[in-house]
Amino acid sequence: MTGTPGVVRTAVIGAGGIGRTHARTYKANPIADLVAICDQDHARADAASSEFGIRAYYDVATMLASENIDMVSVATAGIENGSHHFAPTMQCLAAGKHVLVEKPISNDLVEAAKMVAEARKRGVCLAVDLNHRFTPATELAKAKIDSGALGDVLFINMNLWIRNPKDEPPYFHLRALHSHSVDVMRHLGGDVAKVQAFFQRGPGRNGWSNASINMHFSSGALGHLTGSYDMHGPDRHSIERTEVGGTKGRVVIDNSTVDFHWFPHDSKESTHVHNVGGLTSFGETFGTRLGRWLEQLASGTKPASIEGSGDDGLRAHAVVESAIRSHETGTVVVVADILAEAASKGGVPEVVEAAR
Repeated sequence: MTGTPGVVRTAVIGAGGIGRTHARTYKANPIADLVAICDQDHARADAASSEFGIRAYYDVATMLASENIDMVSVATAGIENGSHHFAPTMQCLAAGKHVLVEKPISNDLVEAAKMVAEARKRGVCLAVDLNHRFTPATELAKAKIDSGALGDVLFINMNLWIRNPKDEPPYFHLRALHSHSVDVMRHLGGDVAKVQAFFQRGPGRNGWSNASINMHFSSGALGHLTGSYDMHGPDRHSIERTEVGGTKGRVVIDNSTVDFHWFPHDSKESTHVHNVGGLTSFGETFGTRLGRWLEQLASGTKPASIEGSGDDGLRAHAVVESAIRSHETGTVVVVADILAEAASKGGVPEVVEAAR
């Protein structure tokens, strides 16, 4: 780190709602020294500057030239909540800065591949805000799998649904939301090999607001994801449920952060934990995710060992794009083919080779 040992000098690009959440989270974490925020909207940048007591910038180049920064959070949005991620991320990586970018890593898989390749070229850490995996409940499930208590994973079923009236572009629901769900499924089950998907428009919808996605994992496990922008939550009901079945037991994570259930096959007893790790709401996951990112940077974690990495974001988005391709063609799609196609178009085939 450039300043005090164990402290990460931090800046945020994007002063909208998510950017301010990042800034607020960093401000509350003693590992971070939040020094700057950048937004093209001068009024928004100035307001965030006043709120957090940090310097405001209106373009990335000026901020990078003026500040001694270790890490940047890119919390811009754009089309499908991802089209404004590429340019600032590439600027920061080229300047040798570690970067955490909001999800999706990009709404364009070619851009995502280029981002991962640039981080590897520069030898810096690239991460994605895949905060659904950074919950105590998910950690308990992962521990059951890694310890062998669950046995061989046979299937992973997941539901992720909220109410979102946004309808354009037609694949907004898929690209804006489901890198989260796919990442959790990959985190628990490994890489996805093949995808078959069916989409539906809810009443009065122009976009594909409901999705049913079948997955075949490289391990041989099966998976299914049901996604929707037509359900209520989290103000009324659970928005997320994950179930992993193995040869020795079954785990269920309900409402993302709140409930964990363990059902061993060799016992009538079951374990049920409410408010796992003290978390009671999804909003608290920004603290757990960004906190883990800061811990890894401060401890000198190598880029290849970053949790929720750029490569994780790339692979999750490749599954989403495979689902879209399956819907459009009516076929089962091989995820590796979609990833290789994007890497080739981006002139970075080494991204695929390094991932194998």
